[in-house]
Amino acid sequence: MPKFLLSFFLIIFVFTSVSAQEKNLDYFISSAISSSPLLKDYTSQARSNLIDSLRIRAAYKPQVNAVSNNLYAPVIGGWGYDNAITNGINFGQLITVSKEVANKKVLQNQFEAIQLQNNSLAVTGKISEQDLKKTITSQYITAYGSWQQYTFNKDVYQLLSREDSILKKLTEAGVYRQTDYLTFLVTLKQQRLSVTQARIQYQNEFSTLNYLSGLQDTSFEMITDPGLQINALPELENTVYYQKFTTDSLLLKNNDIQVDLNYKPKISLYADAGYLSSFAYQSYKNFGTSVGINLSMPIYDGKQKKMQHDKIAIAEQTRQQYRDYFKTQYNQEIAQLVQQLQAADEIIAEATDQIKYTEGLMQANRKLMTTGDAHIADYIIALNNYLNAKNIITQNTTNKLQIINQINYWNRQ
Repeated sequence: MPKFLLSFFLIIFVFTSVSAQEKNLDYFISSAISSSPLLKDYTSQARSNLIDSLRIRAAYKPQVNAVSNNLYAPVIGGWGYDNAITNGINFGQLITVSKEVANKKVLQNQFEAIQLQNNSLAVTGKISEQDLKKTITSQYITAYGSWQQYTFNKDVYQLLSREDSILKKLTEAGVYRQTDYLTFLVTLKQQRLSVTQARIQYQNEFSTLNYLSGLQDTSFEMITDPGLQINALPELENTVYYQKFTTDSLLLKNNDIQVDLNYKPKISLYADAGYLSSFAYQSYKNFGTSVGINLSMPIYDGKQKKMQHDKIAIAEQTRQQYRDYFKTQYNQEIAQLVQQLQAADEIIAEATDQIKYTEGLMQANRKLMTTGDAHIADYIIALNNYLNAKNIITQNTTNKLQIINQINYWNRQ
């Protein structure tokens, strides 16, 4: 075979293999995370906070401004502003330089506040990502349960279709009554309707999964078993959910310290140079410079400082109340989920045991039907029992996976 044909078929094979790959849970979670505008927003906010830290540094550097002050206050007929105050004319073109003397504790506290804000954003981002994973996984499980229901109903329909041809011949041969065959035919048609309903249901669930994952896809494709296992849960204090309360506490402490720092003396230096004149005497000599120092220190502001401390103390009490309530809810939810998981396992075990008997009964009736020695009504009853048991297993397996998803939600550190 020519090399170019070999290469061509190899490319086609690879492309077909990739296109035929089944979409798994990780695929949809990755798509949802990469397309989430909320997670991107948290990243942008963190980057914006870093710019704020640069602005704080820049604010303590010398600030240079060009200032132009021009005043003309005429006195007409003895009417006008007091010339001793206005000098009649003031003309100033200055370059000013000012610099606030940095207090290291103030700077450190401001930088720490920005770092804590970014830490809070990181924690919030992790929680939002975990929420998104939980939502996608939950919808994936729902879709997978619908897919299992669809494939099971389709397999049963195909089985009944094969038996239909046999029963039809036996009915024509007079082995079974026409009414018996019609009873079976109604069951077959009902099963076909169940297949159609299950297919439509899966299509809707699969489309919703794509929608939540930020994907545009209306195709009909199978999805694989999510393969969920219960992950070991860390200590509550080590989870990202508890970190939020810790970060909030540090932010409140930072705000409390900032209140005290705001009442510390503030010193700023200034200098200017340029031209400042009233044109009253030797205006050509009015080029010059000046320097100065400003000191600001709060003395009394109506006890606002205490009010601010009191507000922060109230916020801290509220934070502790939310934290304690969260602990109680967390322990209760985990205990309840474990209990629900055990109940789902018990139901699945009982339904599985029932299926062993119904399958045996169906096989026995199926063999007897081929010879005309079985009642079709008995076979249909056995079939319905089998379908009910299978549906119970599918529903509780889906429910079990949903419970595991809820438990695993709390394992984020």
